[in-house]
Amino acid sequence: MQATIEKLQRILLLSGLEVEQLARLQAHARVQSYVRGAVILYEGEPLPDQLFTLLNGKLEIRKITAAGKETILRTIHAGELITPPVLVGNFSASADIVAEQDCQILTLERAALLKMIQDTPEFALQIIAVLTQTIQNLHQIVHELASERAIVRLAHLIQRTAIAEGTDVTEQGIWLRSRIAYSQIASSIGITYEECSRLFKQIQSIVHYSRGGRILVLDWAKLEAIAQGNPDV
Repeated sequence: MQATIEKLQRILLLSGLEVEQLARLQAHARVQSYVRGAVILYEGEPLPDQLFTLLNGKLEIRKITAAGKETILRTIHAGELITPPVLVGNFSASADIVAEQDCQILTLERAALLKMIQDTPEFALQIIAVLTQTIQNLHQIVHELASERAIVRLAHLIQRTAIAEGTDVTEQGIWLRSRIAYSQIASSIGITYEECSRLFKQIQSIVHYSRGGRILVLDWAKLEAIAQGNPDV
């Protein structure tokens, strides 16, 4: 179905455009719904000549290693780019993109994107800024997987999830609104299910994990200390 102006405004990359500019893009934008578990793109599949962004729900970028182990390289939240805009050349997906929740994806045709850049040169700077931030985030994740201890990676994951999807502050502590299964956590930080269970037992006075994937941060300051590389708190 065709995207509305309101939906276009929810996309980070387009948030700086005026309503009149969004109206020009509207005819070239479409919204498609996917159910949980659906594969949006397979690794190696050619990227369409479109901008892909997530309207609502959650996606995961998953990679199968040579040893057959699945790793979650990145979690995509509402408003974020799913793939970079294919402005020149032909590219393919570097990993599987899978719906972790029921979701809606907005696509925008490349020709309309190029025309907007031509008419509004500062829009190109916005694209560069968003892509630069995406690259920095990916670089941080790769750095963590390569050099940080597992407990530090776990602390970073909890922090990122809290920022991206929000928290609820209670007398008990800070609840993450997002529910994350052990298997998802393990795949995201490059460890086994059993190692994930042991890590949570190690920091149970700081972070409590309960059935159903609920995470309660009991001491945010100590979690921050772990994230900063001081796991012996």
